Amino acid sequence: MPELPEVEVVRRGLARWVAHRPVASAEVLHPRAVRRHLAGGEDFARRLCGVTFATPHRRGKYLWLPVEDAGFSVLAHLGMSGQLLVKTEAAPDEKHLRIRIRFADALGTELRFVDQRTFGGLSLHENTAEGLPEVIAHIARDPLDPDFDEESFHTALRRRRTTVKRALLDQSLISGVGNIYADEALWRARLHYDRPTATLTRPKSAELLGHVREVMTAALDVGGTSFDSLYVNVNGESGYFDRSLDAYGREDEPCRRCGTPMRRRPWMNRSSYFCPRCQRAPRAVPA
Repeated sequence: MPELPEVEVVRRGLARWVAHRPVASAEVLHPRAVRRHLAGGEDFARRLCGVTFATPHRRGKYLWLPVEDAGFSVLAHLGMSGQLLVKTEAAPDEKHLRIRIRFADALGTELRFVDQRTFGGLSLHENTAEGLPEVIAHIARDPLDPDFDEESFHTALRRRRTTVKRALLDQSLISGVGNIYADEALWRARLHYDRPTATLTRPKSAELLGHVREVMTAALDVGGTSFDSLYVNVNGESGYFDRSLDAYGREDEPCRRCGTPMRRRPWMNRSSYFCPRCQRAPRAVPA
């Protein structure tokens, strides 16, 4: 699934090509694409007709388009294969086009939601007083947010009876970190994924947070990570950070630090990649 850098790349594209444009019409081409909008596709299309999008926002891996002077937003769930594309009105429809939004201006482009696996979708939600769609009000700020509270993060990390990678993927503690960037940050910090959070000193947790920020910023600079054609930005272009990964996907390849073959282990229905020498396993793993 896309993580913070990939979602931020899409948000920036929407800010350039979609923000402050009036909507002429919306067309739902597959019901699963609006299944999280409980009122259904017809209501979704009706409520968008005539509105104007404000500047798009993101918190962690969640992306939304506020509607100007309306008190609600379009929340985008990209899922495993969702894409928000800006295309010319004359461009052929994509095979997996699910939603089309046309604009009432002369730019000649439209917003398309394309989703091969139909795990993602768009939905409308009322905003909280802070301007977040109410369904994601519980999501913590992400490490690139200027208002991210480092002190609270360090305190919560030490109090959690869990392991460090589980904590990094806990969206109520820190948002935006997924499997790929967690492995990358842990490799840089020389921490095993099963290290108990209670054993992390404040300097070590601060170092880890710094590496999380570094790896996400580096990924942003090259447009995110793409392993196939499913993740693209609004212009249909893939990111290139997969060429710079130090841990994720490098099983049996030499560690870039010490040369030891990298390992992969099953972890929570996913995989964890690590160096057995640089990231030594803890002596006792909590149950």
